[in-house]
Amino acid sequence: MDKVQFKQMKDGTRDEYEFLTAHEIEYTKGTADRLLAALEHLDEGLSGYQITRMQHSTQAATRAWRDGADIDWVVSALLHDIGDIFAPYNHDEYAATILKPFVREQCRWCVETHGDFQMLYYGHYLDGFDQNKRDRHRGHKYFDDCASFCEQWDQSSFDPDYDTLPLSFFAPMVREVFARQAYDPSVTGAPDRPLNDAQVAAARLAD
Repeated sequence: MDKVQFKQMKDGTRDEYEFLTAHEIEYTKGTADRLLAALEHLDEGLSGYQITRMQHSTQAATRAWRDGADIDWVVSALLHDIGDIFAPYNHDEYAATILKPFVREQCRWCVETHGDFQMLYYGHYLDGFDQNKRDRHRGHKYFDDCASFCEQWDQSSFDPDYDTLPLSFFAPMVREVFARQAYDPSVTGAPDRPLNDAQVAAARLAD
């Protein structure tokens, strides 16, 4: 079978849907490489900064890596702005939706809400923006994580002089994360992890 015969989904057969499912499963194996290509396209958008959006993404991931963050944090930092081209008004939700089946909830939540937290740094300069928009999330168990994510990795990663690692350095990590079984509860429900070595040390002291 090269193609299904039906023109309406309700007319499909078991064989046709099994054929399509096999095709779709095979196609998902290329997700990581498509995301890496999409990151390269971030170079084409949002001029005006001293670095491109792709460079911002790799710089954020580099800072996460050098802070001792685990792979879920690093890949989340790398992909946190991947929606900038196609979803400029909800790029954070777009990125979080991509990550949701493959990373733990802690990371997904921080990516989904980072846009609100980033307002802290510029919202007071623009009419109609709320500098304290992140306060709507205050009390959430990941509030402090997202505040740290933005302070340490996001708002700080627009520096043309920073020694940023290339996208190729992170490609194996992206492929590892997106090779996981989607919605595996041992992944999405995995225990929370600190963002950096300082938090690791603090957690050990607390224990």
